[in-house]
Amino acid sequence: MLFRPFKIGDFVDAGGAAGIVEEIGILMTVMRTPNNKKIIVPNAGVMSGNITNITANDTRRCDLAFGVSYTDDLDKVQDILMEIVKANERVLENSEPMVVVSGLGDSSVNFAVCPWVKKEDYWGLYSDMQKAVKQRFDKERINIPFPQRDIHLFQEAGG
Repeated sequence: MLFRPFKIGDFVDAGGAAGIVEEIGILMTVMRTPNNKKIIVPNAGVMSGNITNITANDTRRCDLAFGVSYTDDLDKVQDILMEIVKANERVLENSEPMVVVSGLGDSSVNFAVCPWVKKEDYWGLYSDMQKAVKQRFDKERINIPFPQRDIHLFQEAGG
């Protein structure tokens, strides 16, 4: 723990656990999960693997994914998603959000929506965006598809 990859109060993923660092001892690190569970991780475990310090920087990119029907107007969808992003006061104005088609799925055309926020605004923006997109898609009659399967039953003759 000599090189100090995190400090008390950081949200980290280390040693197979994720949580807010509450105590850094000589032999162990104590974390608290978002649902208030206490995790005690031996420092040997922390230092033997990757450490992700989620709150090390002041800003984070909020990566969101939305799928729409193959029959929807993709330019319209992209414009609506950008409008929703830019209307949210949590989105940082000094960086251009990304709204792009990210893939062609089995049931949907998928969009990646990636605005930048202050680290403390991440989950609020994430939740707001989910709700705002669903409500706007409903209003604009844009379909959010779900996987479906067609099952064809054949009956053998004579049996």
